[in-house]
Amino acid sequence: MKRLTLAILLCLLMASVAFAARTPLNTISRDPYSSALVIDAETGKTLFEENADATVYPASVLKLMNLYVVLDRIEHGTLKLDEMVQVTPEAARIGGSQVYLDPKEQFTVDDLLYALMVQSANDAATALAIHIAGSKDEFIDLMNKKAQGLGMTHSHFHSVHGLPPSKGQEPDVTTARDLAILCRELTKRPQALQYTGTIVRPFRDEKFIMRNHNKLLNRVAGCDGLKTGYYDAAGFSIAATAQKNGVRIIAIVMGCKDRKVRDAKTAELLARGFRLVPPRTEPGVAVTASAQPVALDAQQVSATAVAAPQSQPEPTIEIPPQQTMQQEALPQALANPGSENQGGWSKFFMGLAAGFALFAACFFVAASLKRKSDKDIRIKRRDLY
Repeated sequence: MKRLTLAILLCLLMASVAFAARTPLNTISRDPYSSALVIDAETGKTLFEENADATVYPASVLKLMNLYVVLDRIEHGTLKLDEMVQVTPEAARIGGSQVYLDPKEQFTVDDLLYALMVQSANDAATALAIHIAGSKDEFIDLMNKKAQGLGMTHSHFHSVHGLPPSKGQEPDVTTARDLAILCRELTKRPQALQYTGTIVRPFRDEKFIMRNHNKLLNRVAGCDGLKTGYYDAAGFSIAATAQKNGVRIIAIVMGCKDRKVRDAKTAELLARGFRLVPPRTEPGVAVTASAQPVALDAQQVSATAVAAPQSQPEPTIEIPPQQTMQQEALPQALANPGSENQGGWSKFFMGLAAGFALFAACFFVAASLKRKSDKDIRIKRRDLY
């Protein structure tokens, strides 16, 4: 009994120390949300917004900036996906959502990116940051420089994972509009959506199964990203994207009090975005002489006319409708000479034959009736005698 009491007291003491080690934050979560923004990913056009410039805490949605920095390094050839990352003791000590990295382990950049996006692993974020920049602080500088370069002027990051700030530290801050800029850049990279759209993935030789926190991947058609986030003061947040009929919509919903409300509102906003943007034809379709013509609606035709380069039109000859009809009929007459006359005689003979058949039928009926009448008369005469 004494040991149980001592264990409980120890847990309470550790919890109080951990709480004291955190910087107190004002709770920004609201019902249904603190801010929201919906954009067309191709054009960047805003389709819906509500408090889109309000300052919010991104929580783990911040990991999208980690992904952007890593993919940028890979694109520039300074980092490889199969490059091995040594886990450091600092990375292994990070709490919260994790894949329980051990300092004795090594993983590829590719494996840790899946851990970062699917499991939202804080230890994976730290391991990648230290491997790439040498320290968390140096990687945070990279994150802020990239954010400013993208035009995310109201964002400032102080961590590599999005956890609540420790005592003496400042919180990560951003806006829905800034996050939409980042998401739009990521959606231009199919590799980014490969990570954010993965629902389940094994880790550490299939000994650990990672499951994505973004439930919209299963519930919204075409959804393939991007990232969720949560802690008490920040509320439930998400940056989501889906593609349908050649249109990609990005929806940012920040600071919800309830996770289910966040998901429901995000699904609703994605659907609203698709209603506001007409379907687009898929790019890269070559037109050849043997290809079937493509039917375009009025809006697509108008858009095509505006987008087409201005060039000198070729001279055309206008043909009156009557002349056009005559020209269309001419090949048929040439292909079957005398067809009109032949059709007239055919109708005449068919009518004559039908008239003869009708006359014969009437004659036959009349003859039958006459024979029946004569027979009845003979019968009546017999009956009289």
